[in-house]
This record gives sequence, C-alpha cells and structure tokens, in this order.
Amino acid sequence: MKNIIIGTAGHIDHGKTTLIKALTGRNTDRWEEEQRRGITIDLGFTYFDLKSGDRAGIIDVPGHERFINNMVAGVVGMDLVMLVVAADEGIMPQTREHMDILGLLGIKKSILVLNKCDLVDEEWLELVEEEIKDELQGTFLEQAPIVHVSAATGEGIDRLKEVIDMVAREEVEEKEIHTIPRLPVDRVFSLSGFGTIVTGTLLSGKITKDTLLCMYPIQKECKIRSIQVHGKEVEECFAGQRVAINLSNIKKSELQRGCVLAPPDSMKNTMMLDVKMKVLPSSVRILTNHMRLHLFTGTSEILCRAVLLDKEEIGPGEEGYVQLRLEEEIALRRGDKFVVRFYSPMETIGGGVVLEPNPSKKKRFQEEAIEELKRKEAGSSADVIELHVKQYNETMVTCQELAKLTALSMEEVTADIEELKQSGLLVSFPMKKETYVWHRADFDRAKETICPALKDYHRQYPYRYGMKKAEVHMKFFKKMKLNVFDRMLERLVEEGAVEKKNEYLHVPGFEVEKDARFQKVAEVFEKNLGKAGYDFLRYSQIDFAGIPKEIVDDILSILLDERAVVKMNEEMYTLPGLIDAAKQKIEEKLKKDGMITIAEVRDMFQTSRKSAKPILEYMDSIKVTKRTGAESERVAFV
Repeated sequence: MKNIIIGTAGHIDHGKTTLIKALTGRNTDRWEEEQRRGITIDLGFTYFDLKSGDRAGIIDVPGHERFINNMVAGVVGMDLVMLVVAADEGIMPQTREHMDILGLLGIKKSILVLNKCDLVDEEWLELVEEEIKDELQGTFLEQAPIVHVSAATGEGIDRLKEVIDMVAREEVEEKEIHTIPRLPVDRVFSLSGFGTIVTGTLLSGKITKDTLLCMYPIQKECKIRSIQVHGKEVEECFAGQRVAINLSNIKKSELQRGCVLAPPDSMKNTMMLDVKMKVLPSSVRILTNHMRLHLFTGTSEILCRAVLLDKEEIGPGEEGYVQLRLEEEIALRRGDKFVVRFYSPMETIGGGVVLEPNPSKKKRFQEEAIEELKRKEAGSSADVIELHVKQYNETMVTCQELAKLTALSMEEVTADIEELKQSGLLVSFPMKKETYVWHRADFDRAKETICPALKDYHRQYPYRYGMKKAEVHMKFFKKMKLNVFDRMLERLVEEGAVEKKNEYLHVPGFEVEKDARFQKVAEVFEKNLGKAGYDFLRYSQIDFAGIPKEIVDDILSILLDERAVVKMNEEMYTLPGLIDAAKQKIEEKLKKDGMITIAEVRDMFQTSRKSAKPILEYMDSIKVTKRTGAESERVAFV
C-alpha cells in the first residue's frame, strides 16, 4: 500500500478545512480558538482511504499570513497539494504567497480545487477559471487538473476523490525506505500515563518500536515506546506516513517544533549551510550580503545571515550560491528545501536547496569554493562523498563520519564508497571497529612524499636501515592517528612503494652498503673486544681512528642487529663467541650446583667483579638465570 501525504493551501476563508471535512468526515481544527474564530492557526491532520486501497494522510495548513511559519512546517513530506481557491473571490495575495512557498519547497504534484462553486453562476465560474489559468502560467501548478466543488453541499467531492486517486496512483512516487529514518517534529505534547509524544511526517526510512533514536539538534537519545499511524497502534511506520510517536527518556520541555528524530550519529548539527538560493520574481526585495532572514526548513524556523558567495546581490528572479550563518543549531541533509522570509516585515523573499549541510566557513568570491558548490549541485551522493573525503587529506575520515556529514545510511555510504573505489578515486583502510577512507590523490601524494624523503635519508645516513616509522609519522603525517598511519604504511608496503625492516622504512631494494669504512669499524670492534675478553671495554674506550662518532653509532647499530657485537649494558660490549661460551659454562655450573654467585663468575672467567656482575645481569635478561633474593646469587631460570 502506498502512503501519500496531501496538503491544502490557499487564502483564509477559501474553505480548506471545510473541504477536508467533506473528504474525510473529520474536522481538523483542533483548538478551541480555531473553532471559535473559524480559521486554522496550527496544522491539522486527518486521513481517508482511496479506491485504489492507498491511504491518504491530509494536512490542513493555515491560510492566514500571520501563520505562514505553520504553513511551511505542514509542507514537509507532502506528495501532493490541493490549492483551494474560492470561486467567488479567485486568487488572492495569500494564495500567491502559498504558491511561491510550495514551488520553493519542491512540490511538483498538484490539484486546483475551485471551491464554493454553489455561490456563483456558470459564466462567473468560467471567467474565474480563465483568470486562474493565466495566474498559474509558468508555475508548478500550470498543468494541474481543475476540479469544481462545493465543500458545503458536497457537490463535486466524489469527482475530487477520483482525481486524487488518479494522481496518487500514476504520478506520486514511493518514498525511500532504505535509508535513515528522519522525522521532523511538528507537534509536541504529553499525555498522562504515556509521557512525551511527538508527531510529524516520516520523510524517509522506517521506524520500529523499541529502537533507540536521537533527537536533533539537542543530541539526546530516546527510545521508541509506541507508534501510532492514523490513530492505530503499529509496530513500525514507513516513509510517507503521518505518525505519532511516544518517546521515553525525554521531556516535553526539552522539545519543540523543528527538532528532528533520526538514528544516533546519523546527522551532524551545524551553524552554517551552503545553499543555492533563488529570489522570487515577485519579490520586492533584493537579497544583499549579510542580510538577516528567517529561515524555514523542515519544521524549523531559525534566524540567519546570508553571505553571498558568488554575487554582490541577488535580485528578483535571480539565483546564486549563499552561505547561511545560523543563530541556532540545526540538523539537515543535502537536498533539503528551504524558504527565507525578510526579517521585518515578514514577507517571503525566496528559497532553494541545501547543497552542503555541514560546510566549512567560506569567504566570498572564492573560485575553488564556488566550483565545489557547482559540483555538489550537479552531482550524485557519491560525488558529494568524494568532496567530503578530499577535505580530510591530512587525517582520513571514517565511513561513520561520512554518514553523519551527509545524513545517508551506512548502506548508502558503503555503496557510494565502493563505487568511488572502483573508479579509482578512493582508497579504504578497514580497521577493527571502523573503516577509514582517503582520496586516491592524497594516498598517491603520500607515496610521492615518503619515497623521495627516504632516498634523501639513505644518502644522508648510508649506515642505517632507513627512517624510523615514528619519525616519518611526526614529520609528514602528525595529524593522522597512529593506528591509521600504520594501516596506511601497510598498504604502501603491499603496493611495493616502500619496504619495512622492523621499525625502519626504506625504499625497495635498499641495503646498507658494507664499504671500506664499514669494514674498518667492524674490525676495530672485533679486535678491541676480542683482546679485552671478559674484561669488557666501554664504548668510549675504543679508538676508531678519526671516524666520526655519528657514523660509528650507525654502524654499531647494524653490528648489534646482525649479532656481530653483543651489548652487555648501556656502556659495555663484547663479541658473541665470548658471551655464548660464558652462557654454556654458567648453564653447566647451574646444572651441577643449582646456584652461582658473582664471585664464582669472577673466578670462572678470571675477571673483575665489575665485569662479572654484567655477565650475570645479561644471563638474567636472556632467561638463563634469575635472582633468588640476594643480589649476588642466581639460580637457573625455569
């Protein structure tokens, strides 16, 4: 069954509420004041079933100029609008403003309902209809079917139902349910024994009972206690339905019209919006830079300033790129429509579409920023994701953060990323909990940065395995999380761009050159350490015949790694043959006596206590011996 939302629009006293009652048998004026004054102040909701079996929710929006903000809130999620015009009066100024607002908010499907036809004769009706057709030229209502009715007498109501059924069946598309659910709140109230209840039109996705959602922009999680659709309790609701939701863990006082119910971490609050804005041809205002405006989008009304990015001003009938600087936080999605009204007096100036709901602050007339907005205007969600990823050129960005920035579901984001990967535009880095993505151009730039740096490093330090990983991180990628950096290096190694030895990075095929200077240092170590025997030499005691200490340090590191030299402690070194022989003797002594002391080691190797102690400490480090409590005694390590 298709769920559609029908809205009414039109001038005050043209009979919208009476028409809805004739269609549904219900009165949508909820408040005593509305019924007493005979005007709709707030939104009224009801429904009726079509012959096709589809259910039509119907929203009665206010017609009075003072309640335009409520009217805009009612347009959210509408599939079809009935523009109601009284036959005895024709199109009035408020009707024109409603038409402008509906057009700006992207309403496409419409029916023109000529009401109060019982009050005029046939000739007058023809004149009014011709006049209305002329008014509607060039608007979204130009091709709208026209139905004559009298809501008061019931004349033409059956025909109107048939036309609604036809338009709903043939022209209204199914809502997207395979995306994140979004419910802009248009009413908040509480009932004794139930707690907080919100109502609204579910724009996308589906909501299931007992799930956990989040209320934006207050960023408070709440559980779905129960759901009602048209007065009946259900387990889940779908895009296109008018719903009432009972929430737990949130108070009525925390909420207001304009809040949005969506999954946790699926959207991101913002104080700025990048938009494409059009000023109405009928506007008497020219939009100038930094003009203060009332922004209406979804069910929200927020004050803002308009920063014109590509023009000095936007006149009637013109459009341009604008950054709206908001005075309160809001949570939106790319593609959301909006209307702006002048600050004072309140009159509709124009509106448009959100191109970027989470932008960075932009300066005016920046060519790069304007080109980016053109791409976002013309591109798909994958194009928008690519642009977002580009902004994280130093850090990478998670799929989860992209979903939040774009208000897309993880499934949609994953599909777009896969498409971009197949096109060679993105590289992904799966981690244990999250997947990071990077633009391929930034990944290639990383290679172009690291490889020449490593070559320079090899030239400067020929006796080192390469550049330490930590040094590469701090020098070139310090803003990137260490675990993400590690994953990126793994990819570079996989692609053969670099090679890794322990914690060192080097260009492919690099090996330390064991030239004459290297061999000389190795020989000095071997000669001096061999001659010293178990009277270990300190590093500072060895003479390298003028070879700079920095070079000797590097060569020593290689000799230690290759076990051509063994480090006893921070100062003393020896040869592996000597220490291996010592190990064998100590193991034999332990096997025989079960214990060995520093004095026994001293006598065993005919050395001093100063050298005997490091021997035992080294044996401790390689788990041949362990202390029993006394500093000078050791037993076998078990």
